Amino acid sequence: MKKNGSLEHLAEALRRLPGIGPKSAQRMAYHLLQHDREAASGLGHALLNAVDRIHHCASCNTFTEIDICETCQDAERDDSMLCVVETPSDQMMIEQTLTFKGMYFVLMGRLSPLDGIGPKDIYLEKLIARATNGIVKEVVLATNFTNEGEATAHYISETLKARGLKVSRLARGVPVGGELEYVDAGTIARAMLDRRIT
Repeated sequence: MKKNGSLEHLAEALRRLPGIGPKSAQRMAYHLLQHDREAASGLGHALLNAVDRIHHCASCNTFTEIDICETCQDAERDDSMLCVVETPSDQMMIEQTLTFKGMYFVLMGRLSPLDGIGPKDIYLEKLIARATNGIVKEVVLATNFTNEGEATAHYISETLKARGLKVSRLARGVPVGGELEYVDAGTIARAMLDRRIT
């Protein structure tokens, strides 16, 4: 039987999504083609549009369609406080708690030497430049409580404290091994309010 290259290519592309295995990717591919070609077409266009138009904020490194994101342009936010998170989805979760009114820096990852991810891969130089701009007084480390997240927080903390900055860490309201994207807003709010100096 001749292989269906386009179908296999679609399934393989879907497999790249987190939590999607080969069988799930194959089922999704068949579903989109068999039952909802309009949604499949819309998904394709939306992905191409997002890849084409979304880039990193020049200030905080999050995703945006403009040079400086709306959060960084908000004059009502406290620019003396800088919260460091791993991903834009972590930033969104903290925003939903309504407990932090400062600025953000998004690392777009975390240190993981085993995966070849070092300081340059998490925009450390850009973070240092932002944190040492003479305006920031406290850096809140809100990396995840995984081994990699803890190592990242420690590395950033030592780097910034050596430059005379006050550095705090989210309190342990967030479960060890947990990722902010999957933690309820109340727990994140408590962790933000109970953060400690590192």
